[in-house]
Formats: sequence, structure tokens, C-alpha cells
Amino acid sequence: MTKDEMIELAKQSGWEYAHGESGFEPLWAFANLVAEKEREAVANWMMNKGFSTGHGESTKDLLDELEWQIAEREREACANICETLELPEWPDKVRQPLAQAIRARGQE
Repeated sequence: MTKDEMIELAKQSGWEYAHGESGFEPLWAFANLVAEKEREAVANWMMNKGFSTGHGESTKDLLDELEWQIAEREREACANICETLELPEWPDKVRQPLAQAIRARGQE
């Protein structure tokens, strides 16, 4: 969240300040503490569910990392299905390229 966004939210909440923007210093400190606690909560949830947190320095970074990992797991699951399906109309020469194509989507 940007400083301007925090100022706007503070004004909307009725935050009073008497000395210009310097009156917002406690708000910046509070907002940073809340953001850190939020980031920690998301990081802990990810780790408890078996996801890596990568280099997530913000909650948005963590959610972007989580989105990527979920897509990667879905691609791998689909590729595994292609490889293990035992359908006569899907010989190995069809299944293997399909699985490879699915996995390659994650490399784009």
C-alpha cells in the first residue's frame, strides 16, 4: 500500500492530525506492523500447506508465489494423468508428447 493510499484511508477513518504529514508517523509505523503480521500469517499458511514462500517480501509477493505454485502442481498432475492413462486410443507416442506439452507451459 502506498503512502498516499494510507493517508486516504486514514482520512476516511476519521484520523485526526494536527501537524501536517508528520502527524502520520505513528500511522506509518502501525501500518507497517499490520502488514508484517499479515505477511507472516500468509507465509505460515503457505508453509503449513506445503508451499514454499520464495522471496515474498510482501503479502502480494507471497500470493503471486502461491498462484504460480498452484498452477505448477496442476500442470504436473495433468501431465501425470496423460502419462498413466491406459487407453488403447492413446498410445505412448500420443501420451508422452501431451505430457511434455503440458509441462512446457510452465516454462513459458
